[in-house]
Amino acid sequence: MVGKVSERVLAREGLERTDNGMKQTSWPDVPPINQKNYYTDYMKRDDQILSLRLQAEANRDRLVQNAKDRDRALNNTNGEVALPVDDLQGEDGGPSSSYMDPSKIIVIHPGSQNMRLGFASDALPKTIPMVLATKYPQTESDMYEALPRRKFEERGMDQQHGEEWSKKYQKMCNDLKVDMRQNKRKVLPNSKDLVVNFNRRTEPEIISQHNDPLQVEWTDVSTMEDGASETSVFIGHQAQRVPDDSNPKFKLWRPIQNGWLNENEYPTQAHLFNDLETILDRAFRWELGLKKSTEWKQYSCVIIIPDLYDKKYVEQLLHLCIEWFEFSRVSFIQESMAATFGAGYTQACVVDCGAQKTSIACVEDGLCIEDSRINLKFGGWDVTETFIKMMLYDNFPYQEINLRRRYDFLLAEELKIKYCTLSQANISVQNYDFHLRAPNQPTRKYMFKCYDEVILAPMGFYDPSIFDNSHKLDKRRHLIDRSYNAYDVDMPDDPTSAAQLAILAHIQPSVTQTTIPASSFTGAPGEIGMATPSKERSNPFNFLAHNNNNNASATPGTSKAPSPAPDAGVSTPVPAPYIFGASSRDLNDSPAPSARNGGTPAPNGSFLLPTTSFDNATSSNNQPLQRTAKDLATERDSVLPVAPLDIAIMTSIQNAAKGDEKKVRELLGSIMVVGGGAKIPHFAPFLEERLRARRPDLQEKILVSRSAREMDEQVVVWKGASVFAKLATNDSWITGGEYKVLGSRCVYHKVLWQY
Repeated sequence: MVGKVSERVLAREGLERTDNGMKQTSWPDVPPINQKNYYTDYMKRDDQILSLRLQAEANRDRLVQNAKDRDRALNNTNGEVALPVDDLQGEDGGPSSSYMDPSKIIVIHPGSQNMRLGFASDALPKTIPMVLATKYPQTESDMYEALPRRKFEERGMDQQHGEEWSKKYQKMCNDLKVDMRQNKRKVLPNSKDLVVNFNRRTEPEIISQHNDPLQVEWTDVSTMEDGASETSVFIGHQAQRVPDDSNPKFKLWRPIQNGWLNENEYPTQAHLFNDLETILDRAFRWELGLKKSTEWKQYSCVIIIPDLYDKKYVEQLLHLCIEWFEFSRVSFIQESMAATFGAGYTQACVVDCGAQKTSIACVEDGLCIEDSRINLKFGGWDVTETFIKMMLYDNFPYQEINLRRRYDFLLAEELKIKYCTLSQANISVQNYDFHLRAPNQPTRKYMFKCYDEVILAPMGFYDPSIFDNSHKLDKRRHLIDRSYNAYDVDMPDDPTSAAQLAILAHIQPSVTQTTIPASSFTGAPGEIGMATPSKERSNPFNFLAHNNNNNASATPGTSKAPSPAPDAGVSTPVPAPYIFGASSRDLNDSPAPSARNGGTPAPNGSFLLPTTSFDNATSSNNQPLQRTAKDLATERDSVLPVAPLDIAIMTSIQNAAKGDEKKVRELLGSIMVVGGGAKIPHFAPFLEERLRARRPDLQEKILVSRSAREMDEQVVVWKGASVFAKLATNDSWITGGEYKVLGSRCVYHKVLWQY
């Protein structure tokens, strides 16, 4: 090997290098990275993110424009009258902007049954039924079977409503009698007989129109604002008051059902999105007075979305507000976060009982704890339907009631609001009456008696098997597919939580399994053990939970990281998600683990994969079959999340605390109940009693409260969003320019939580 020649020798031989300062090439020199002191600021500065850079540029342009306006105003007054300081400065001392004007910010809270809408400067929102009526050959009562579902041709009540449901109802009646006797309350042995016999003999009284002072004004379809146009529609209260026998006929469409976009009743995706846009458009024009669409560019919009949302739903709302309505800015806020803003709480477990869904989430320091979010598919609408069904079982005099008819639906809601309660002190046989007002018919007055139906129907929150859950998952993902990761088209990325997975796992245990032994497909006996995912593909739905499921008070933390792949032939069990009281005796009786609640539990952990899974799975030498994340998401979509409310709350709190007993006590002492479904009398005290029975060791710590300052439970979430909209320092606004450049990807950089 030739030795290295020193520079001194080279200089002596006349080979010394002379540098004339010229580069060898015009390409820029890239210095090598020092691996011992590696550092980069890539994506660590705000000016490297396009959305933040655009926002900074907009703020700078606004400062320049405000300065020009100030100089122009001073010149017009010849310097004699100084401008007020308040007009030139905002709340934070900076220049003012029309963006900060609360009267220019619209707050929208869409729901399954109602939509709250108003300006951020309003004290209370406007409530609009989330329904739209359009011309159609048939009405909804002609197209669908009657609600509550029953067999009209059968004679006995047990046969009409089903023997299984009748047994559940009789068991609830007997359990209530036992409970009332334990509480030293008087229980007449023949109460049911008195109710049934009286209702069977009751005949309606006909009231002429001139003797009825509370006549209903039905919508006159002959005087439509759009004339005889085929696109004429009615929304909200007008749609509900369209007569069922109108000419031409109208059908009611509800774009949102059970907290999801309604894919069951709509034939196409375009029809669904068009109705959603029409309801918002008419609400802006008729309810808010924004008649000219050219004015909408001056307004901003805050949209309230569920805690567990579908990304396609959020992106569609963003597209409507930016592209169709052309709002200047749009921001999103989650329901539980908005509820704490409205009530003024810094930490709370928010229980939002809506019309067709009940959501639970723990909020800390203004942000939802991700693993605590639960979305249950029942609410006040199920209470209404079950209340009418129980009344019909006890010979309700108006046996022809059908909640598909508009006037019957309004009547059922009125009866529920008047008579349902959760206080045992109000349970007694009493005479009541109601007036049936149908279009083009005389008013009929009915007398009836009821006993325990008024409390058993709301108690369905704690025994959801009494609800009709059979059709809530029909055509799920039929029109709108789930959202997938931008970099892996086979990886679903809709938000999930450990608490929601625990609810699904209690109904169907196989939803937590990522691998299945091949022997299960050949009929081999024995249980199927859960195995860790392989190294090739991580599993985003694998919420590794607790090492000790038998301890109801211990909640070890979760981890989303997949475990290393097991050795050949070895199956490593994965800890199951935390389910509150999974080892207790009463849990196995009360939640909804059976097929009648919408889920099909797998006995002994066995589970048969869908047909699509067999195409991708391979089996050799009894090796486990790997299921993809898409297969897991498909299976979880097929399970209806239904569980008793008290157990769901405890599951949410335990997953939020992650083993911190102090945090468990703090959250149990700050449970806040909001939503229209929680307006049932005595709802909060009854829930508090149930939670204390679940955790007797923390009886004095548990506190369930309504919203602060005696605010209406229905508007707390909207009020909180209006407070959020008026914050001076809010970086979650999405502008039209950002949306045109980045599309829906701008949501990732703007929302206050992990999107």
